[in-house]
Amino acid sequence: MGESDKPVSFNELEPEAVDYIDELTGLSEPKGDLMFSSSNTILTMPDPKMHSMGQAIAIFLLFTCLLGFLNGLDYASPNSGLVRPDEFVYRLSLTAPEETATFRGVVYDDEQQPLENATVYVSWDDDGMWNSTEVQTGGDGSFSLERLDPGLARVDIIVERDNHRDVYANRVLLSPPAMIEPIGFTTIDFTIPSSEDFAAQPCTNGADECEIRNIDMTPEQMDHPLMDAGAAGIYITIGFAFMGLALISTGFTLWAMNSGSIAILRTASVLSFFGMGHYYAACCFGIVAFLLTFAVPKRYIPVEEVSQRSGQL
Repeated sequence: MGESDKPVSFNELEPEAVDYIDELTGLSEPKGDLMFSSSNTILTMPDPKMHSMGQAIAIFLLFTCLLGFLNGLDYASPNSGLVRPDEFVYRLSLTAPEETATFRGVVYDDEQQPLENATVYVSWDDDGMWNSTEVQTGGDGSFSLERLDPGLARVDIIVERDNHRDVYANRVLLSPPAMIEPIGFTTIDFTIPSSEDFAAQPCTNGADECEIRNIDMTPEQMDHPLMDAGAAGIYITIGFAFMGLALISTGFTLWAMNSGSIAILRTASVLSFFGMGHYYAACCFGIVAFLLTFAVPKRYIPVEEVSQRSGQL
C-alpha cells in the first residue's frame, strides 16, 4: 500500500480543510471531551382521578338532577303538585296573540243524546271589557267557534225546553297556540243536566216559578276550569321529558365521577340545565355547575406512579 493510502486523522488536516468543512456544516468541531449530564425533570401525565373540587360539583349536580326529576314527576301528575295543567296553559295564554283560539265540542242531554239548536254563548274579559259570541248547535249537537282570545272564558249552554230557558254555565280555559301551530284548539263536550235538576234550583228573583233556570258550575271551577284533554296530555308528556333528562344527566354525572372526565361532567351540567324545575331551580343550579367546571384545577402525576397503579390492578 502506497503512502497516499495511509489514513489521516482529523487533527492532521490542514487548517484550510477544517475551515471548509465547518463552513459547509455550520458546526465547529468541539475542542474538549464530550460529557453527558442528567436533570431532575420527571415525566408526568394528567391524573385520571377527578379533583376533589370536581367531585363536589358532581355531588351538587346529583342534587340538581333530583330537583329536575321531581319537577318532571310533578308535571306527570296533573291532579297534584305545585303546578297544574290549567295553570301551565293559562300562563301560556297570557302572552298568546288575540283571536288565535278555536273552541268546539258537542252538547248532549242527560241521556247522552245530541242536543240540536242549543245556544253556546261564550264571553271573556278583554282588558276590562267583556266580549261575547254565540253559535247554535247542529243536528249532531256539535258547535265550533273561531277567532276567540286564548285564556279564561265563561261558556253558557242555553236550552229551550218545557217553556223554560235552562242555562248551564261553566268556566273554560281556551288553549293558546302550541309550538309551531298558529291556532290553539280547545275541544270540550258538555252534558246538560235534566229538566228535573234545573227545576230543583231556586229562582234568582226568589219566585216559586221562573222562566230562566240556572245551574252555575263556575264557583266550583274557579281554581281548575274545564280545559282541553289534549293540552293536559302535552303537559304530562313534558313531565316525562323532564324526568328523562334528569335520569340521563344523572348517568353522565356518575360516569364523570368514575372516569374523572371534566368534559363529561360539563355535559351533565348542560343536560341538568334543561331539567328546569319549579321556579327554575334546576335551571339556575345547572348554570352554576357548568361555570364551576371551568374552575377545576388540573392535576398531574408521575408516569412511574401510573405504572405502579396499573401493576397493582
